[in-house]
Amino acid sequence: MKKLIGGVAFLLAMQLNAQNQVWNPDNGDGTFTNPIMWGDWPDPDIIRVGDDFYMVSTSMHYVPGCPIVKSKDLINWELAGYAVESYDEDPKYNLDGGNLYLNGSWAATIRHHKNKFYVGFCTPYGWGRETGHYSMCIADKIEGPWERVQFPEYLYDPGLLFDDDGKIYVVHGQHHLYVTELASDARSVKGENKLIWDKGILNPNTQQGKAGMEGSHVYKVNGMYYILCPAGGTEGWQVCLRSESIYGPYESKVIMNDFSSYPPNGMHQGGMVQLRNGDWWFMIMQDRGPIGRVPNLVPVQWIDGWPMLGDQGKDLITYPKPAVKKQYPIISPATTDEFAGKKLGLQWQWNHNPDPDKWSLTDRKGYMRLKASKATSLKDARNTLTQRVQGPSSEGSVEIDLTGLRNGNVAGFGIFEFPYAFVGVRKENNRNELIMCNDGVIIDSLMLKNENKIWVRVRVTDKDFTARFYYSADGHAYHPIGNVLSMGLGLPWTANRFALFNYSLTDEGVDGYADFNWFRFTNK
Repeated sequence: MKKLIGGVAFLLAMQLNAQNQVWNPDNGDGTFTNPIMWGDWPDPDIIRVGDDFYMVSTSMHYVPGCPIVKSKDLINWELAGYAVESYDEDPKYNLDGGNLYLNGSWAATIRHHKNKFYVGFCTPYGWGRETGHYSMCIADKIEGPWERVQFPEYLYDPGLLFDDDGKIYVVHGQHHLYVTELASDARSVKGENKLIWDKGILNPNTQQGKAGMEGSHVYKVNGMYYILCPAGGTEGWQVCLRSESIYGPYESKVIMNDFSSYPPNGMHQGGMVQLRNGDWWFMIMQDRGPIGRVPNLVPVQWIDGWPMLGDQGKDLITYPKPAVKKQYPIISPATTDEFAGKKLGLQWQWNHNPDPDKWSLTDRKGYMRLKASKATSLKDARNTLTQRVQGPSSEGSVEIDLTGLRNGNVAGFGIFEFPYAFVGVRKENNRNELIMCNDGVIIDSLMLKNENKIWVRVRVTDKDFTARFYYSADGHAYHPIGNVLSMGLGLPWTANRFALFNYSLTDEGVDGYADFNWFRFTNK
């Protein structure tokens, strides 16, 4: 009987996943299979507030920034909002005078204290800015509004701790780890950086070398301070430091060393959370190349006072679901969008701060209208609208109305990263030309006749990290066009994204518009 019930549940789960057309880890039989989300949700940190779990992730230059998702069971997640509405400290975030790709939010940390949510992150230097800094975002509700306070101090890869004596600390650094005390309102630095670790970690696989650590998250459990860090990079492992004092001395232990689920890339960097029943779980990421750094959920086993992850430091990939109060519906973060509402869906992020006068969901009901700004290529085109590609394979499709295009406009759909590729329509001399562009080179083209609409489809796979491109003149029969994009990571650590865009190569084409009727996503 139990097997019959489990089988029915599994079939129900598969049907729901087929309807949703999005990866979901819930097997429908009381177990789940990692990853939790098969897309780019890097540097995860996680908390529980009552019966709700919240996870924050890195999004770098994409706007809005610092995406936050919520869950009731740690398995099924939906988008909750963003901690950063825009980046206003430099005009290059508006693609004015240059760009700030790879800036924005890095390695966010999230905590809840005295009825307020706190999200901290660092913004680096060396990627278009001479100095880095730390930001603290504060809100009464996870949906916002959020207030952002920028610190002049640079606290790299921060981990925030509200101690039980009222003090507030950030653990931060790369290779050398520091503790910095914050003011009582968490809006400024109070103390000096105090070095707590500079020893590195011995490679557990070779027993050689000294790997540095970063991505710290800090906890206090039963009077002991635990700092959880990755070491060894993409093929690395997870380390724990522990001490009776926040300032040390610390002892260390490797608490997870496993790459079996996606060799040779190891499980490393993330956050830990405790359930109401006392169980602990850890959300840990794994680099899966141009698809992104994906979050995996593993149980925590406390062994001799150390939080060992998975099964004594090894990953089983499939686990019993966390013991929460009840079973919750199978859901995944939103993808498909019919553009039927007045507000932009939370699944979307712009490539930089958007120009609010150049896009609209209300100028034409049921359509996303993108008005062209002048640009030389997709790389410096403002208002490029993106969302994550997903593994192990995914497909995105759009319908574009071309009637609003002006001479000089290039509007279309494709994959955004460096390199990028797309299928679009270029309007010149009052004629529309369908083009396939691969990293700035026109690979294929054909003149359109009287078509006022075009359909474009892109298929992505993690098997060889490729994207393939298709077009249709009627929305039914799709034809391959151009060549294959070998997806790369010219913008390190940001992964590839589906992208809708419209820009103008000429002054004449500024404010010409493309109307996107829908974007539809499937995992196939």
